[in-house]
Amino acid sequence: MSLTLLSTAYLPPIQYFSKLKKYKEVSIEYHEHFPKQTYRSRCHIYGANGILKLSVPIIHSGERTSIKDINISYSDNWQKLHWKSIESAYRCSPYFEFYESEFAPFYSEKKFEKLIDLNNELTQLLLKLLKLDIKLIPTSEYFKEITDSTDLRNNISPKVPLDTDREFVSQKYIQVFGNKHGFIPNLSTLDLLFNEGPQAVNFL
Repeated sequence: MSLTLLSTAYLPPIQYFSKLKKYKEVSIEYHEHFPKQTYRSRCHIYGANGILKLSVPIIHSGERTSIKDINISYSDNWQKLHWKSIESAYRCSPYFEFYESEFAPFYSEKKFEKLIDLNNELTQLLLKLLKLDIKLIPTSEYFKEITDSTDLRNNISPKVPLDTDREFVSQKYIQVFGNKHGFIPNLSTLDLLFNEGPQAVNFL
């Protein structure tokens, strides 16, 4: 293994895409045990009251379940809730209507059994809309320690202070509720895309 290694992520934060932008190929971890309260199953967007956390509910099947085997729960209509929250947060953003039709099917028509498949398709869509040509390569096995690659699996996390990443500088851009709560850095890349549109890639 000689590629930069990232975890999977649901509608990944800007910091995540700032790493992707640097490479033509990136390895995505498919075999780690699922850790709780990370970007693997949640994202942060900017709502009317500040940061709004959206989490994809999963079916718990033991602490030693590989991330590739984590199933999404549909016992509650989380898709409707997530889309309603995204609409409420970004309906007034400059580019929401431009990209709305790209994301809406993920919350109405499409149903993914596996979390990693949902994450992968959304990440691929964001890459396409940002016009980034990057190949995402699934890992074939789990390595606890990586010696020949850049291991970022646990570096991009809501539990890790942003200022510990010396390579990432959060560039300010206009946010819908910025005049109410100020600029909030490193939200889901959705926030950047809906607010900056084709210029979003320049802020990574």
